[in-house]
Amino acid sequence: MELSTDQLRRYARQVILPELGLAGQKKICAGSVVCVGAGGLGSPVLMYLAAAGVGKLGIVDADVVELPNLQRQVIHDTTDVGRPKTESAREKLERLNPDVQIVSHPVRLNSANALEIISGYDVVVDATDNLPTRYLLNDACVILQKPLVYGAVFRFEGQASVLAPHLGGPCYRCIFPEPPPPEAVPSCAEAGVLGVLPGVIGCIQACEALKLLIGSGELLLGRLLVFDALTMRARELRLRRDPACPACGKQRSIEQLVDYEQFCGLRASQASSGADSYEVSVHELKSALMNPGSGITVVDIREPAEYAISHLPGTIHIPLGELARRAGELNPARTIYLLCKSGSRSLKAVALLRSLGFVHVKSVRGGLDAWRAEIDPRLPSY
Repeated sequence: MELSTDQLRRYARQVILPELGLAGQKKICAGSVVCVGAGGLGSPVLMYLAAAGVGKLGIVDADVVELPNLQRQVIHDTTDVGRPKTESAREKLERLNPDVQIVSHPVRLNSANALEIISGYDVVVDATDNLPTRYLLNDACVILQKPLVYGAVFRFEGQASVLAPHLGGPCYRCIFPEPPPPEAVPSCAEAGVLGVLPGVIGCIQACEALKLLIGSGELLLGRLLVFDALTMRARELRLRRDPACPACGKQRSIEQLVDYEQFCGLRASQASSGADSYEVSVHELKSALMNPGSGITVVDIREPAEYAISHLPGTIHIPLGELARRAGELNPARTIYLLCKSGSRSLKAVALLRSLGFVHVKSVRGGLDAWRAEIDPRLPSY
């Protein structure tokens, strides 16, 4: 392909790089990348790849923009709140570089659509925030022999790597053969994340995607880059392929996509725990708060910073980490409703209090997120 005069001017600072040159820029303009996730990681990935001139950019995301997203998801702004992320991102990217073809996939990636979507791109970027989609992306990319640019963030730490068994590196299952228990992996909404951290890791992912397109430079293949924003230090871990890996090993057993919610134990853990018998709805919570004489104590177990953002009147605040020590403040003869943000930590609190001899304890299903959705949408979110 030939570049126009305007394109040569736009990409001049890249074209003059000896390691890239005109030939490399042509590869970028002829290449295609799909970014799964248009949030904290996806924002810098998409903006820098569009600015670099990637020929076709795909955006996969089923969510809408929410106010707490804006602290880190810089491709969106305040006027986009309530809009689909794919729509918001597409508009920004088209204004940034009208030469790039933007393809929106406003769907949640699953086993039924992953292969079809991914097959149309040269490089896949994992900008997701949940384990089922990570394993789904890995298996789909291994099957299709597509390089997967991995990134993840948690609180102040981020990771990045290139996962591509067909290029000699490991896949995600080589590193993490089995997913951790669902309750061991708090979301960003529960654990928090420094807003600039996804920007750092996303830029690294964008860099690796460009190197894959031009075929130049040393990739993060077989290497995991770990960055700590608090200490401003980075370290590198060497990664090896697992010969017994079910996805990319010699005796691979994964030939098709599976149910990744079930694989990651989300449905199984809910069923085996008998969670329903220890849960109440937000409507039952509302009734308890409106009737102080009901004999029900409502305990908010979130962290102090979360409680300061929003809480319900009539609740007692005891953070989960202090619950065992302060259990004596609660009357075991009363029914106790335990409340958190999404309902996962409150189930842990139920187990904790029951181990201490409390019998009448319940978790509020869906937590404050469910309260906001079903009772009062004015409650501040985070």
